Amino acid sequence: MNVCSTQLSNFEFTKEEIEHTAKSNRLLSMEIEFSLRCNLRCQYCYVPDEKNLENELTREEIRDTILQAKALGARKIIVLGGEPMVYPHIMEMLEFIKENGLNIELFTNGSKITPDIARRLFALDTFVVLKMNSRVENIQDALSGKQGAYKNIQEAFKNLKAAGYPGKSGNFAVSTIICQQNIEDMPAMWEWLREQNIIPYFEMITPQGKARANEWLYVSIPRLEEIFKKLAEIDRVKFNRHWQPQPPLVGIKCLRHQFSCMVNSQGYVFPCVGINIPIGNVRKNKLSDIIAESEVVEDLRNYRKSIKGPCRDCDKSSECYGCRGAAYQLTGDYLASDPWCWNNANRQNDIVHLPVAVDRIIPQQASMRVIDKLEKVAERAGEVSVTISDDMLFVREDGTLDETVYLEMIAQAMAALNGFKALGVNNKVVEGFLLGAKKLEISGTARIGDTLTISIFKYARYGDFGVVKGKVMCGDELLAQGEVKFWENKGNKI
Repeated sequence: MNVCSTQLSNFEFTKEEIEHTAKSNRLLSMEIEFSLRCNLRCQYCYVPDEKNLENELTREEIRDTILQAKALGARKIIVLGGEPMVYPHIMEMLEFIKENGLNIELFTNGSKITPDIARRLFALDTFVVLKMNSRVENIQDALSGKQGAYKNIQEAFKNLKAAGYPGKSGNFAVSTIICQQNIEDMPAMWEWLREQNIIPYFEMITPQGKARANEWLYVSIPRLEEIFKKLAEIDRVKFNRHWQPQPPLVGIKCLRHQFSCMVNSQGYVFPCVGINIPIGNVRKNKLSDIIAESEVVEDLRNYRKSIKGPCRDCDKSSECYGCRGAAYQLTGDYLASDPWCWNNANRQNDIVHLPVAVDRIIPQQASMRVIDKLEKVAERAGEVSVTISDDMLFVREDGTLDETVYLEMIAQAMAALNGFKALGVNNKVVEGFLLGAKKLEISGTARIGDTLTISIFKYARYGDFGVVKGKVMCGDELLAQGEVKFWENKGNKI
């Protein structure tokens, strides 16, 4: 499944509600996986083949998480997977959601949507989003990775229609991934759905999971722009619906990080499916604390100040930031401009991709630099690398590295993470000072030619001050670990 699902909710939540939710660290909706078990092998799925089916949330943990979301203001729960209908307690969970006054949105491939289940879903006023990528049998089966998927989807479609879908609330949508195999049929399929009052929920692929290995699915940027504009024309001329084409969803704006989050089947919380950076786990912390304390969420909810590159200057920036998932998957940076937006097609050189050389983002001059590249960014965390060369200032005559430099490596890794946040925003090197260190343990020695990885995690912050834990590794060998205290310019915080 490739999902930015809550954008259907943008028709329900007002601009004022979304802005208040973003400012107050609350929710209007939440996506959740009950299980990753699935009976199809969709070629574009965000879940890789090597998925972990162990240690999934219990029913009680799921119920508790849903109630926590409700307490934060959520009015809708979006159920993802895996395939929700193969989860053995699916109807029990849906009934629980409804009993607690929450709306339900269910993404399904149509499995097990019998006439009876369809009637029960309709009785719960479940917003059903049926995954249908083509009305051509062999194309649908190929994209689903299983022969017979087309017939199952068509049977589910028939059963849902017979049960009353779409009802007066328009509680029926069809989710379609735009790819090379089905793009020619998009206009006809769009009209077919509109004529039945079914919401066409068409979206671009996010390059992750299985889709990462299946580039034969990808559509060129010019062709994507062309099909978006064609569908906008159909809506305007035939259905009197007016909207401006923008990625990643056809006819729907994606600002979901302002009011939603995603909880996976093991309790990890993510900003969305595409930005698969864990920001916490509901088994360890309250959902309210996870959202309030997440710097990734803070960045996304303040995207106008933090987003980088061409998207920052776009005339649609007040209501669009491209696909954050695509930006993260393609660049390694959740604040980068979307490389697949056609407005950025001629500005690819202005979009920074990780890894990035640190000479652009830290204040230390060449002779004092003890790191080479920033490799990864995550929730209050980052990873840098360095290859030890014979001209490094801290290399001894015998070719070994002076162990006192490990502390400086951790400090410079922190500076790199700070500086990267400013790159493409104001391009100023962030000011900061190392205030002290503690718990430094040295357990190994590096030599010329070794490539070291320095990982850091900022586990405490107090205004302009913070504490960082760092580890220096050479392959699987731990060379050093410790903590540093630092001060950073308040106007350029991580």
